[in-house]
Amino acid sequence: MSVQPGWYVDPADTETRRYWDGEGWLGAPIPVDATPPDGPPPVEPPPAPVTPAAPAVSATPDPASAGPTTAAPGWPPHQGPPPEYGPPPGHGPGWGPQAGPPGWGPQGGPPGWAPPGGQPGWAPPAGHPGWAVRPPEPRPHGLALAGYGRRFVARLIDFGLILALNVVVNGWFVWRLIQEWAPYWEELFRRAVRGDSSTEGLPMPGEQAGSLLVVILLIATALWLAYEVPVMAAGGQTIGKRLMRIRAVPIAADQPLGFGRALSRWSSLGLPTLLWYCGGIGLVWQLVVALSPLFDHPLRRGLHDKRAQTVVVEVPNTTDPAPSNDRNQPSGDTP
Repeated sequence: MSVQPGWYVDPADTETRRYWDGEGWLGAPIPVDATPPDGPPPVEPPPAPVTPAAPAVSATPDPASAGPTTAAPGWPPHQGPPPEYGPPPGHGPGWGPQAGPPGWGPQGGPPGWAPPGGQPGWAPPAGHPGWAVRPPEPRPHGLALAGYGRRFVARLIDFGLILALNVVVNGWFVWRLIQEWAPYWEELFRRAVRGDSSTEGLPMPGEQAGSLLVVILLIATALWLAYEVPVMAAGGQTIGKRLMRIRAVPIAADQPLGFGRALSRWSSLGLPTLLWYCGGIGLVWQLVVALSPLFDHPLRRGLHDKRAQTVVVEVPNTTDPAPSNDRNQPSGDTP
């Protein structure tokens, strides 16, 4: 890994800075809180040569000639004391085997540097150029994915309109079903007020109650089918989606869904309405399908989207440019 020349914290002494020229350290260190100069430090003049002085004659006998009894402990015979280690000539303070180019050792390198692959628990610093905190969000066909909030509000609007249709078309059947169950609930409430928890002798609804419930669910399912499937097949938008500026498109291409794909998408969510008759199983399944986009990443597709191979995107808020008119162009030599 090549590091650009510049002033970096000295790995051997974190209280100082030194200049790195791309291959080695230059010049003497400066305090870490000092403002470094622009560019490399000035070249230091070479030290003046020192004439070695004649060795002084000592009355002490030479340890090398004194025999093995005069050698330093731990050293073989006929050797002097342990050599003194120090920096080679020409190296400044802080030199040692642990010093090296930026990136050497666990603490070395310029600020923000880390070994390739990262240390355990390491994360790139926020805002560091060249590092992305998370992968970019996918954009199917160049369009942004619809947010959960928009999809939820659009579904609420559609449910409100479907409920209004049921009040008009299904209202009489619902009223008849309430009349069939009214004696049962009234007697149950009177017993609860008296503190009586027995269920014997309660007036049961008539035989028409079951038939009325089936008719109500059939009409509600048919109304939902007629409301959603045709408009989704043509443009991928119900009234709620149109108001929230989102639409469903196939993953393969940005084109209308078509009747088959729209019916397949609706059936996963609308057809289980018929199963409300079976202890509310259909309602539980519809709740699971409605919440499934929250657990799909990164395309936020629900189970109904996956079955029909669709994805919900935002509709761009763009205005058509004004038609060009050659007569409005200014005259000139430029074609």
